[in-house]
Amino acid sequence: MIRADVRMPTSSMVSDYRRHAIQNFERAGVRTVDKIARRGKLAVRERFASAGLGRLGNAIDSNADQAVARLAGERFSVSARFFTRTRSERTLGALQAYTEGADITPVRGRWLWIPTDDVPRVTKRYRLTPALWRENGFDKKIGPLFQIKSVNGYPLLAVENVGVGLSGRRRTARSLTKKGMPRKGQIQKELIVAFVGIPRTSRAARVNITEILNDVRTEMPAIFATELAKEQR
Repeated sequence: MIRADVRMPTSSMVSDYRRHAIQNFERAGVRTVDKIARRGKLAVRERFASAGLGRLGNAIDSNADQAVARLAGERFSVSARFFTRTRSERTLGALQAYTEGADITPVRGRWLWIPTDDVPRVTKRYRLTPALWRENGFDKKIGPLFQIKSVNGYPLLAVENVGVGLSGRRRTARSLTKKGMPRKGQIQKELIVAFVGIPRTSRAARVNITEILNDVRTEMPAIFATELAKEQR
């Protein structure tokens, strides 16, 4: 004959078990949201790059709560935030244009001046403007700008008597030597177009951040199950 005595758990034992289980859920929830925030940030940056927008997506960052916010009824909340980590008006404007679409019109004057491939960039990130032409000394390094009309009636800004390469980086215009000769690897051009003037332009939205994050969010149940299993080992 086998006899077993079963003792029902006391209310304190039940309370301790419930508290332990809730804490497991909370820790798993914090780690899950942190992983989702990291994956979301990476997915957004990759989409910007694949859309031909270079490193613009690196301006998007994220962070997640490191602890839960406890709510009524033994519920809790954990949040992640996505934000821009720059105050640059140029970068913020580009982000808005490529995520929402935008019509771009000139702020000063009548024309937007688009630099051609024959003129250098100010930096690797920013293109030259007519205003920066003189500020960066290109009126002396290359030559002064003057305005002509294109076949469609829009204005062009051109520069005379420069040396230009046939391809690659050497294509960028440079002034002639003191002897009036083009530099090594370049040929002489009597005139090149430095900027094309247009009255306005449009940018279509290329990146849907909400759609990307919604896709990433579908991974949450599987991640949470994995993280909760770690608590139960």
